[in-house]
Amino acid sequence: MTVEVKQTFLTLLVTSYFIAFGVMLGGSLIGGFGAFLVGQPPMTMIQRFSDSLRIWALVAAIGGTFDTFYFLERGIFQGETKIVIKQVLLIIFAMGGMQTGLIITRWLTQDHV
Repeated sequence: MTVEVKQTFLTLLVTSYFIAFGVMLGGSLIGGFGAFLVGQPPMTMIQRFSDSLRIWALVAAIGGTFDTFYFLERGIFQGETKIVIKQVLLIIFAMGGMQTGLIITRWLTQDHV
């Protein structure tokens, strides 16, 4: 028996933001801990991981499928602008979460110095 939970658009935006944020921050920090365990410089590796995880944070946040691009295509070619706006907002919120995670990892590693 499966229970299906309907999400409002606002909750979808918030969860998209925090999924991308969590992938960036969690993946980078846990990867840095793993680098420490094998004798690599953890701060350098955290910064490298955060740079390479950016696209994966977006993919994870928008669902990891081509549904977003399907909805964009349907919205553009069938004139459903409401769908296009929703998908663009979803991508923007995911990018915001990704960017926030990147800024925090750069702050932690003092990359700006």
